[in-house]
Amino acid sequence: MKKLKLWALALVCALFAPVKADEGMWLLQLMQEQNLADRMKAQGLKIGVDDIYSPNHVALKDAVGIFGRGCTGEIISPDGLILTNHHCGYDAIQQHSSVEHDYLTDGFWAKSRSEELPTPGLTFKFVERIVDVTEQVNEDIKEGKVTELNSFGSEYLKKLADEALKKSDLKGKPGISTLALPFYQGNKFYLFFIKTYSDVRMVAAPPSSIGKFGGETDNWMWPRHTGDFSMFRIYADKNGDPAPYSAENVPLKVKKHLAISLRGLQEGDYAMIMGFPGSTSRYLTQSEVKLRMDGTNTPRIQVREARQEVLRKEMAASDKVRIQYASKFASSSNYWKNSIGMNKAIVDNRVLETKAEQEANFAKFAKEKNNADYASVVGKIDEYVTRVTPLAKQLTYFTETFRSGIEFGATYLIFDNLKTALEKNKKKDIEKALEQLKEGYANVHNKDYDHEVDRKVAKVLIPLYAKSVPADALPAFYETIKTKFNGDYNAYIDALYDTSIFSNQKNFDAFVANPTLEAINTDLAVQYSTAKNEMMKKLYEAYDKACGDIDLLHKTYVRGLCEMYAPTPKAPDANFTIRLTYGNVKSYDPKDGVHYKYYTTLKGVMEKEDPNNPEFVVPAKLKELYATKNYGRYALPNGEMPTCFLTTNDITGGNSGSPVMNGNGELIGAAFDGNWESLSGDINFDNNLQRCIAVDIRYVLFIVEKLGGCKNLIDEMTIVE
Repeated sequence: MKKLKLWALALVCALFAPVKADEGMWLLQLMQEQNLADRMKAQGLKIGVDDIYSPNHVALKDAVGIFGRGCTGEIISPDGLILTNHHCGYDAIQQHSSVEHDYLTDGFWAKSRSEELPTPGLTFKFVERIVDVTEQVNEDIKEGKVTELNSFGSEYLKKLADEALKKSDLKGKPGISTLALPFYQGNKFYLFFIKTYSDVRMVAAPPSSIGKFGGETDNWMWPRHTGDFSMFRIYADKNGDPAPYSAENVPLKVKKHLAISLRGLQEGDYAMIMGFPGSTSRYLTQSEVKLRMDGTNTPRIQVREARQEVLRKEMAASDKVRIQYASKFASSSNYWKNSIGMNKAIVDNRVLETKAEQEANFAKFAKEKNNADYASVVGKIDEYVTRVTPLAKQLTYFTETFRSGIEFGATYLIFDNLKTALEKNKKKDIEKALEQLKEGYANVHNKDYDHEVDRKVAKVLIPLYAKSVPADALPAFYETIKTKFNGDYNAYIDALYDTSIFSNQKNFDAFVANPTLEAINTDLAVQYSTAKNEMMKKLYEAYDKACGDIDLLHKTYVRGLCEMYAPTPKAPDANFTIRLTYGNVKSYDPKDGVHYKYYTTLKGVMEKEDPNNPEFVVPAKLKELYATKNYGRYALPNGEMPTCFLTTNDITGGNSGSPVMNGNGELIGAAFDGNWESLSGDINFDNNLQRCIAVDIRYVLFIVEKLGGCKNLIDEMTIVE
């Protein structure tokens, strides 16, 4: 293939005219260049683009950040109060919960700062600065400092980011780090300066009967009545700098927080969302969409469904297990259902046909341009898909089974230092390695792990994996099952979970009292983990080899598509960097004879109530508030209590918790889901069907004040009546 030309993408993707739809997760740093202001103002934006993002002064961007590992949060008070989704805070809520203090069931409400709970491991990250480094990357390629293919790689990008920090005025500042990433499949590169706060405390969370109302049944569905919110607070040292948890830390005095509007919303009102969408794949070819369906979604659905069936039964039978596995189950279930919905929506919304039409148009464009790279690129991508499809299926089955599914057995690396010490017979090294091993045992048998539940999961997933992949994708322990256990999976798994060093405290203590190489080498868990990791390495190496130069092919294809569509804008795929999407409050018609209005009310919660279904239980206090219509200033003009609403904003995973703002930049809700009919939206945006589901800020404040009794939190917010 000819060496790809290193064009600046601004030549072809930043010549923007007004867009016809709401599609686009737009880069804040390009809003001026792309002339987005006219389109946004035509739809109802009343503030300036500089008020949304500016490299020179404080703007709305400075009130939005990354909450935890994969969500968005926004600052809603001068004292660092964070609003995000309940499902984003779920790990923290679960972490603090026990049978004695079941915050998952009962909710949590801090009536004072002293009651706010430190949450180890939880962080909040602000984007301090964004820098275009495309020219530097292209120059490094030109000078031979990095190959074009390796310019996408984490090693080069980390070096680029580290060097930028060393030269920056932010060098040495507390909490500052840098991150360099490719955009438009490597046609552009940006560097982000991030400030991370690590003392984040839990402030408020409704009971799951509100925060997760509707459960699996309502997930990705409309109409929705879920109070999907939680609140946390950033703490800092006395200088306002990031610092580890300390009793001396104080609430962060933020440079920007969002005002909250109680004015309400009407059909057609302007709505914009700022957040960190995780991943989209809008530039896939038709064959790559099929790969997503068959190589990722279908195996994921099958394995997660089997595991979740086990967890459902065990969680229903024990409050202890329910609390232990609540977060794990929610995480698994979310993208299990998403995968089901995506495959269905791809068919229903004729995504494959749309992609085929685009490729036909692209072929004509390539011919008109007399561009050999453009003319051949789709065919080469199709060849790549043929190579990787079987490997992609195997990898998905493997990761879903042995990385996301079964928890026990990830122990063999922990024994390496001990094996070396035993071989050299060095007493001090043996003692040190045994201390490390004790930490490893505690990590395996943590408070959120149940050995018997995991055993039952293994008895379902280990046979399922064997049925789903070819023989050469089976880890070596399957041969042990065949030869030493006569093919009896249950017998092998029982031996693995009963007799191994890490199986229980008794076995572990016996080994620590007399550690030997023979005990390690013959241990079933060590053998299992070793075989599992050897197979993982083999599968990833085969997959990487089959991928070849696919990154460069995507780079060519995306550059060509941007040329073909110019001057119509094409936003880059999401990659968990800060983006803006704008649209309107809007109803939709999912199918013939069906109309979904743009909002729901508390009345719908009562209509869905089912005391015999844990997904639809309604708290007694909420029913009392409904019966007495005790809604305070948060009710609609007709006296009803709003719960959720719809907008046409373009969002995806990672946007969970993102602020939904009106034309004045005031907070009107928090995004938490997409609708079932448009779950192919990560691949192909459909302006007629694509909807964002948000919890109404009035419902949030109503629950905080009237049900949670936290007037103290309301009083610190800036509220516009």
